[in-house]
Amino acid sequence: MIPAGFEYERAASVEDALALLARHGDEAKLIAGGHSLLPLMKLRLASPGVLVDIARIPGLGYVREDGGAIAIGALTRHCDLVESDLLRRRCPLVAQVAAEVGDIQVRHRGTIGGSLAHADPNADLPATMVALDAELVAQGPGGRRTIAARDFFQGFLQTALRPDELLVEVRVAPTDGAGTAYVKFSRRRQDWAIVGAAAVVRNGAETVVWTGVGSTPVRAEGGIEAAAAALEPSGDLSGSAAYKRHLAMVIAGRALAAARGAA
Repeated sequence: MIPAGFEYERAASVEDALALLARHGDEAKLIAGGHSLLPLMKLRLASPGVLVDIARIPGLGYVREDGGAIAIGALTRHCDLVESDLLRRRCPLVAQVAAEVGDIQVRHRGTIGGSLAHADPNADLPATMVALDAELVAQGPGGRRTIAARDFFQGFLQTALRPDELLVEVRVAPTDGAGTAYVKFSRRRQDWAIVGAAAVVRNGAETVVWTGVGSTPVRAEGGIEAAAAALEPSGDLSGSAAYKRHLAMVIAGRALAAARGAA
């Protein structure tokens, strides 16, 4: 299908992007790689009046150590996450999960910021960021603020970002000495996860966060079996709610086993 008509603006800087958002208000949508927004526009599920292209803003594509954390620019492409030596050494879960995102075309165009800001409940990276207790940095007219990943995802395609803000950075702590793993089940390798689980095992504590079983990433509370049984996923063409609950238990068990083995 063909999207509805729209205007196009190209932002030259973060400040320029914020000014364009302020000028166009609710009519504006940010676009970087476009692999999340454009399909919605083609299906007429989204019809922004103005697209603000932030893909060429300089200085937002990086992976570097900063103050004891690993800082990732919001415009860093998935393929750059996969190939980052720093992530492979000090936070391999991010590199592993980035390699699971879509196909090679998506990974060479899509960005970490776009994936997180889109907040698809079946996406791979949101659950990963919650499992890692990541922090997301937003910039708006009043400056920058930091949002915990567990508070960032608020509903189906909804985040804590304000309409006049731009996601500029993701910060994760190194997982030195921890075991991490991500396991997902999908019809084809490049598809969205039907159910996925990110696991982190560190200092005797075990964290599991699911994707695909709610409108946001879901952290397992208590034992895996009890947590999976309490899930309330929606049934759809991918499977019934009961099927997804069973799949969540199986996938979480596999992710935890892999993380324990890597610890």
